Amino acid sequence: MGLGMLGVILPLLPTTPLLLLASFFFVRGSKRFEIWFKGTKLYKKHLDEFVRNRAMTIRQKITINVFADCMIAIPLIILDNMIIKIVLILVILYKYYYFIYKIKTVKFV
Repeated sequence: MGLGMLGVILPLLPTTPLLLLASFFFVRGSKRFEIWFKGTKLYKKHLDEFVRNRAMTIRQKITINVFADCMIAIPLIILDNMIIKIVLILVILYKYYYFIYKIKTVKFV
């Protein structure tokens, strides 16, 4: 969790994956937290269908990808290091590959 929080400040440390990983382990360790989290609007709106069926609506996919692209664009614009820019572009390309080919698209949830 601490590394994820540092990622908010440090540009190359991935915030979201580390916080999601911390949440995953926290949910596994606390039944009460799991029940609360699965009852939230955030979980029901964005994660419930994905967790059950590994599927998302096209709107969910677009929303997540646009938000992620905006977050990746910041270091892509700010940093001068070409290697880091290439790595970030590869991350973007893999992200789109994964969302298009690995996650089913459903009409409505």
